Amino acid sequence: MRTLFISDIHLSETRPDLTRALLNFLHHTCSDCDQLFLLGDIFDAWIGDDFIHPDLTPIIDALDTLSKQGIEIFFQHGNRDFLVGKKFTSRIGAELLPEESIIRLPDGQSALIMHGDQLCLDDKEYQQFRILVRNGDWQKDFLSKTLPERLEIARQLREASKEQNAEKSQSIMDVNADSVQSALKKAECQLLIHGHTHRPAIHQQQLNNQTGTRIVLGDWDKELWYLSCNEAGCELLHEPVNSTH
Repeated sequence: MRTLFISDIHLSETRPDLTRALLNFLHHTCSDCDQLFLLGDIFDAWIGDDFIHPDLTPIIDALDTLSKQGIEIFFQHGNRDFLVGKKFTSRIGAELLPEESIIRLPDGQSALIMHGDQLCLDDKEYQQFRILVRNGDWQKDFLSKTLPERLEIARQLREASKEQNAEKSQSIMDVNADSVQSALKKAECQLLIHGHTHRPAIHQQQLNNQTGTRIVLGDWDKELWYLSCNEAGCELLHEPVNSTH
């Protein structure tokens, strides 16, 4: 059995190279997998299931094809695509997971999976924003707006995020160590898999008298990153975005 994890691709019409890279990944790397987990920020912005940019249609079709071939697909919200709904996940044959989920890996180990932005507690400004946009009333109000209005709001939010992040220290935007320990303790897991920080690595995590593991997925830019797990364990892999199989 083979399970794959990806996150932080930030697909948009301005990065056709990433669309091509993901299509290649879905057609080739995923062809012999059993499960595919999409851990958020697959899309650079998502303004509602009623609008999909035409440039992204091939991705939607490729995911739908994989699910029809029997590959299980799971989707978790990121901080850019938290408005993905069940209409979209039904379209690609995926299951929409809670923002924190516990799964069983092929080697039998339990893993806590999430996008990871909820762990960055030192970035208090972002956490306040997160509470706002995850509020059901805010989302209902946003989705009731016209398409041009939603596109403009999304553009403004992205610009504001870039400006704010440029002024923040790198440490503030990383995960909070206590929040990691707390999440693993609550889940009763020794393995955490997440994305968001764009800092791919495998960390050893001290958990009381045990040692846990935190695997951080990488973002897709010049390289694509993915986690591949089978009965022997997990490998964090990467290759050039423009590579061909």
